[in-house]
Amino acid sequence: MQVAVIAVGRVKERYWTEALREYEKRLSAYVDLTIHEVADEPAPETMSDADRMQVLRREGDKIEKLIRPRDGIILLDIGGKTLSSEAWSDTFAGLQSEGFGRLVFVIGGSNGIHPDIRAKARLRWSFGPITLPHQLARVVLLEQLYRGVKILRGEPYHK
Repeated sequence: MQVAVIAVGRVKERYWTEALREYEKRLSAYVDLTIHEVADEPAPETMSDADRMQVLRREGDKIEKLIRPRDGIILLDIGGKTLSSEAWSDTFAGLQSEGFGRLVFVIGGSNGIHPDIRAKARLRWSFGPITLPHQLARVVLLEQLYRGVKILRGEPYHK
């Protein structure tokens, strides 16, 4: 299965990149994973709703360029559906059977995500009501993808 992660912003800190590399390595035995980083748009600390929508539109345009017509889009969204690891595994199996060319996980920037991207999401997935730094959300996403695949295959998670 082809899986892509599209995330707004860059991961710079070594500890995050090392964690991401570890889960990329683990996942490589199960999925064809690609990660795309989209530059976040500069935005002042305080801005009007119109200014915020302009920032989201510019980031959304960059995301749109990476989305293909047959993609199944999963948006990481604090207001989305919360799933246990087992429920996620079942959901992942269902998504795989829907015939998407690839599953694309989208992580928006600190200002959110443009409504056009949100509207295209096949699933809005939440890791709970807490707010996670975007770098940590990426690590949690890859870990849950890995855990979900291991559950699906009936394989032990811990080595």
